[in-house]
Amino acid sequence: MTAGTRVGVASGPRLGVVADDVTGACDLADAVRDAGGSAVVVLGVPADGLALPPCDAAVVALRTRTAPVEQAVADSVAAASWLLAGGAAAIYQKYCSTFDSTDEGTIGPVADALLGLLGPGAVSVGTPATPRAGRTQYQGHLFVGDRLLSESSLRHHPLTPMTDPDLVRVLGRQTTRRVGLLPWDGLRGPDPAGALERVLDGGATHVLADTLTDDDLDALARVAGGAGAGGGDVREGGSGSGGSGSGGRPVLLGGAAGFAAALARTWPRRPAGPDASSPPRSTGGRALIVSGSCSARTLEQVARFPGWRVDLDADALAADPDGALGAALVELAAAYAEGDGPVLVSSSAGPDTVRGTQERLGVGRAAATLERAAGEVAARAVRDLGVGRVLVAGGETSGAVAAALGLGVLRVGPAAAPGVPWMVPVDGPAVAVLLKSGNFGGPDLFTTAWEVCP
Repeated sequence: MTAGTRVGVASGPRLGVVADDVTGACDLADAVRDAGGSAVVVLGVPADGLALPPCDAAVVALRTRTAPVEQAVADSVAAASWLLAGGAAAIYQKYCSTFDSTDEGTIGPVADALLGLLGPGAVSVGTPATPRAGRTQYQGHLFVGDRLLSESSLRHHPLTPMTDPDLVRVLGRQTTRRVGLLPWDGLRGPDPAGALERVLDGGATHVLADTLTDDDLDALARVAGGAGAGGGDVREGGSGSGGSGSGGRPVLLGGAAGFAAALARTWPRRPAGPDASSPPRSTGGRALIVSGSCSARTLEQVARFPGWRVDLDADALAADPDGALGAALVELAAAYAEGDGPVLVSSSAGPDTVRGTQERLGVGRAAATLERAAGEVAARAVRDLGVGRVLVAGGETSGAVAAALGLGVLRVGPAAAPGVPWMVPVDGPAVAVLLKSGNFGGPDLFTTAWEVCP
């Protein structure tokens, strides 16, 4: 990746997004589309010369949430460099609306590295709050619905158990730079830009903003969104033109889909034309569900699914990868021979089962074994069994499936639920994919999602 790589668009995207997983990238793209913008998703670090349709937001979907820090930093910097070289007006670090990470996680190190890319004096401003998904931040604490993050099912996440709801404290353990809070009364007071300036002037490099509603996110977008990637003014109305004025600082925007949608609501509308908002091409073929998430909502969706289910067993796959995978594929073929309905291939399990598997195999080996199997099953089903529609539950599982299918640039299609859009490749395999975060979608999503599949 070189600094001279150009995104293949006549004018650069308004927002260049570096996402730490695939499902979050799709969620953000859907939110931008709902806000009136257009977006495409690029899977993996973009190749030199990659061409994109014109779009308001170019979202690079990486697999860095649980990756080693060095890899996460390298991939994120490469993606951001590509976006900047393509004329992105601002860079946005996309992380989960539940701030999924650990003390050894990647949110802080990636943010620090992206600040280094943006230049001297750069700061980050953001929030994971996404009210439409029930995620809000108040007094620096993250809530899921009416519960603190640490009291939600996310405390049992198999890879990133979230046991501390204080995001200033969580992020502070991942960076040597000072983390500050823009409190709700400052954001919604008479001078929100001044409130943000006071936090920054107090020495904070990373600022997390309390936000409870979409109106709060819109206020934050007005204050911070004028700051362009090249060094805009964080004061309201900043031009993003390179840091003119005493308050000018390069700003890294950050958060989940909610803040990105608020930014999109500030954009003047571009003339309509054949771009990323054009309807994706239709697909057909059999339907496959690949479920690897162990979230409470996905477990409910698995339990409610009435069709044929093929289970992936981590112990069997670790002991005999080819044999266990072959057996699963034989069972999958038999299921399709019985009828044309969707078939579920699942490794989703409850906390006790997950804990036992991790104790036997190790956390990393258990995850890698199941992700590899999920990707291989999906790829062979598309290649050999006539599958043309694939629904995947879970961020890590979605990344594995997308990589195995060789997907590149995706257009946003119809949404089966908020934050859960169908996606279709601009080029590549004729397959529609729905890549969903484990906690998203209604209880019957595995049954109803097909009604809007392109």
